[in-house]
Order: sequence, then structure tokens, then C-alpha cells
Amino acid sequence: METTGDGAAEEAARTLGRPDPVTDGGPDPTPEPGSRAAEVVVEPLIGPDPQAAAFFDLDNTMIQGASLFYLAKGLYQRDFFPTRLIFRGLWLQAYFRFIGKENPEHIAEAQAASLGFITGHTVEEIKQAGEEIYEESIAPRIWPGTRAIAQMHLDAGHQVWLVTAAPAEMAGIIAARLGITGALGTQADVADGVYTGRLDGGLLHGPAKATAVRDLAERHGFDLARCFAYSDSHNDLPLLSLVGHPCAVNPDAKLLAHAEEQDWQVRDYRSGRRAVKVGALGAGTVGATAGAVLAGLAIRRHLKG
Repeated sequence: METTGDGAAEEAARTLGRPDPVTDGGPDPTPEPGSRAAEVVVEPLIGPDPQAAAFFDLDNTMIQGASLFYLAKGLYQRDFFPTRLIFRGLWLQAYFRFIGKENPEHIAEAQAASLGFITGHTVEEIKQAGEEIYEESIAPRIWPGTRAIAQMHLDAGHQVWLVTAAPAEMAGIIAARLGITGALGTQADVADGVYTGRLDGGLLHGPAKATAVRDLAERHGFDLARCFAYSDSHNDLPLLSLVGHPCAVNPDAKLLAHAEEQDWQVRDYRSGRRAVKVGALGAGTVGATAGAVLAGLAIRRHLKG
């Protein structure tokens, strides 16, 4: 079970402009080397507001790495699909993260690849596997700092939502385990309890996230100018720009440059070495999509073990 830790809670409190929580008198937390955690950036106080909500990206924002990779790895270990599918799916995910362009042909391929992991399986099978995969691979990779910020929103009575291109089923499991309000994710079509291999709508990626959040805000009566959003990727600029209080978390180079230009908050929970490496690549996921592709190349040797 993931924990936030006193240090993460205190750093999150400083980040969002509320007093530090009471501690047990232990030593002051030491920020991770190379991180921006030592900075005190005062934002409006998070307090009760029925028209405010917080929207969190998932990959590299709430968790370290790519949820689709952890799901695919876990399903592969359980003999859900052949090796060839993971190569295509991980390459396409890397394309989106590093190139960031929405070529319709690649979007169609990405949809087919992501659906290939689950086509022909029942919803119940995927749900059961997803619960196990969460415990095995995702729970240990929750960013404590981001989790602490989410908890502060919950404590203030705000709704807290994951908004991700990951499969809605996996996103829902993560949201439930974190105790947050809910999740918006990519929806797969189901007939008689079995995945058909088609999408119910498109990938929840880029501008589609902003559209989904705008629709959610209308249904729940949120004032987007009073809402918060958190992401690591420049692909989520439409979402971040939609709300009154955007925050770049573990940002890629393009998002970092934009955030600094717009005077947005920036939170980086990576080590100094990791942050430098990500910045040099110019896209935010050494441990996610790039690492996922490299791991995919070793699947035949390692995933069964």
C-alpha cells in the first residue's frame, strides 16, 4: 500500500501555499538532490470550494513510468497476448510521447495496438488482472509528492480525477486504490462482457483530455477558473491551459519552458540525474515510454520470469 510520508506532505503543503502539517517533531525533510522541492512557490490556499476540482494526468505525474507498459507486461506474463503486440504498442506510445504529433494514421495504429492487449477477453478477466498488476507494479511507483497534493485536495473537499489516455479500466482501479473521486480514460467497446477490439470513442489524448474535462465540469458545476490540473507532458497543454491553477509535475522540456514562461508552478520529484537526462532528451519519459520500448525489446528473455 502506498504512503505519502511526512516529507512529501510537507513539501506539497509548501507547494500549494498552505501551512505545513503538524509533524511528530522529527527532522526537517531534505529535498531530493537536483529537485525543485526546496523552492517555496505560494499559490492560492487550497480550501473548501464546491466549484473547484483537481485533474491529474497519470503517467509520470501520479506514477513513475507508463501505466500501459505495466498493464501490458502484467497481461503478457499471464499469457493474454503474443509478444508482437507489445512491440507495436510500445513503439507507438513512444512516438506520441517523444514526437507529440497527432498523425491520424499513427492514432489509428495506436488504437489498434492498445486494443490488441485485451481483445477477446472479458471485462472481469481484465479487472482481476488489473487489480493484481496494480499491487505488483504500480503501487510501488506512486509519486509520494503528487499523491500528497491529491490528498490535500481531497481533504479540502474537492473532487479529484485522473485524466489519462490509459485504458479506463486500469485508470479506474488506480483511482479507487488511491481513494480519489474517479478516472477518465480511453474506453474500449464491450459486447456481452467481452472486449470487441474497437474503441468506444477515441484515445483520451491531447486536446481530447481538455474536452473531456470541460464536459465533466459542466456536469458537476465546476468553475474551471477555480480548478487545478497537473501533468508532466506538453501534450497536455490544452488541459493545463483550461484551468485557473495549472501545475507542471516532472515536466518534459517543452512543458517546462512553457510553464516558466507563463509563471506556472513546477514540481519535480525526480533525482537530479534523472531530471537532467529527461531534459536533455526533450521529452518527459526516460523511465516511461523510452524505458518501456527498451524493456519491450527484452520481453522474450525476461517477462516470463
